[in-house]
Amino acid sequence: MAEPITLQVEGMSCGHCVRAVTNAIQALDQAAKVDVDLAAKRVVAATSLPRADLVRAVEEEGFAVKG
Repeated sequence: MAEPITLQVEGMSCGHCVRAVTNAIQALDQAAKVDVDLAAKRVVAATSLPRADLVRAVEEEGFAVKG
């Protein structure tokens, strides 16, 4: 598995947001390990997916990815 990918995600504020982001990433890679830090607005995903795929999946859930 590749190095974990870190995304700064704006708009996350609750457990539903955590589940939405986690499920969106795991829909593309069931084996992905996803850690969400609401306070830091950070998502770290251990996956072999390219970063662009993660960004697209998170943005399709209605969140903005910064940087």
